[in-house]
Amino acid sequence: MAFRCQRDSYAREFTTTVVSCRPAELHTEGSNGKKEVLSGFQVVLEDTLLFPEGGGQPDDRGTINDISVLRVTRRGTQADHFTQTPLTPGTEVQVRVDWERRFDHMQQHSGQHLITAVADDLFGLKTTSWELGRLRSVIELDSPSVTAEQVAAIERSVNEKIRDRLPVNVRELSLDDPEVEQVRGRGLPDDHAGPIRVVTIQNIDSNMCCGTHVSNLSDLQVIKILGTEKGKKNKTNLIFLAGNRVLKWMERSHGIEKALTALLKCGAEDHVEAVKKLQNSSKLLQKNNLNLLRDLAVHIAHSLRSSPDWGGVITLHRKDGDSEFMNIIANEIGSEETLLFLTVGDEKGAGLFLLAGPAEAVETLGPRVAEVLEGKGAGKKGRFQGKATKMSRRAEVQALLQDYVSTQSAEE
Repeated sequence: MAFRCQRDSYAREFTTTVVSCRPAELHTEGSNGKKEVLSGFQVVLEDTLLFPEGGGQPDDRGTINDISVLRVTRRGTQADHFTQTPLTPGTEVQVRVDWERRFDHMQQHSGQHLITAVADDLFGLKTTSWELGRLRSVIELDSPSVTAEQVAAIERSVNEKIRDRLPVNVRELSLDDPEVEQVRGRGLPDDHAGPIRVVTIQNIDSNMCCGTHVSNLSDLQVIKILGTEKGKKNKTNLIFLAGNRVLKWMERSHGIEKALTALLKCGAEDHVEAVKKLQNSSKLLQKNNLNLLRDLAVHIAHSLRSSPDWGGVITLHRKDGDSEFMNIIANEIGSEETLLFLTVGDEKGAGLFLLAGPAEAVETLGPRVAEVLEGKGAGKKGRFQGKATKMSRRAEVQALLQDYVSTQSAEE
């Protein structure tokens, strides 16, 4: 059975009757990225305007009597509509589709059919799968590589066919119809029943498909192929946008271009060179800064060696610095007789730490220091270093080290 959405993809609302309504749960992902389980109902209608996911196309969104439908899935010849409000069987209801989402899916899906047919016709590049993504769509081609010249030729050809305003027709064929053998397809679902639905782009392609499509290629407006990426198992992914997505992409790109023009103080044609100059300047500044930091580390090390605390516990904290900075200090000092506790980063938040000194003492104290600072670390040969989340507890670490040194002195 073909649903109303498949018989007329352009219909936006219609009236039907509730067949059944049963309690159900929907496993979904919340706004925070965590999985959630929603309690609700699976509603079955006599017919539906809302497309259930299938054929690489996501399901529709919409309403039944202004009640939001959160998911639509196919179950045999029926479609299950998940709602969080029950509907009474036998009730006549008004179904409305989220038209912006539906038309977007129509454009991407018909665009995929067109690209697949043209890529095969021009270069023998077979489509093995595709994904209609939230922001972009991906066609997996059965080839280890696709050249830039091939991509350009495919894009040029599909847009010529859009300008030719070629019609797109939907037909149903019986399983024993000889024409089925001439139709492109990747097989039928195991639970398929009834006639086969065939989507035909005039003089271009005939393909078995359950999805919603435009009735004329002119409704695609334009197709932009963004490029290719290496796919799985020696395949290539071709990334594309169709229709309104191209306009939105252009709007985003233009907004970014305007922002860069204001920041870089130059025209769009000079953006790349301006960024390269900034990168080179940044690298030079980083190199100079690193050299100064190294010189500072050596100077600090010499100062610490003359500290009155030498032979006991020496601590130092700096907001600026990294692991190399701390290790240079430790190397210069050569603290075999002294416990050296160095930290860099936020005084009360996260940062890095290093404990250096007699190997036996460091081996004993290192894990305890990491625990106090609520961090993690590792070490060997008189060094223990790692990351900390609570630099505000440095005083506790200093007390711990002082107690250890005092205990050792008393035992001697």
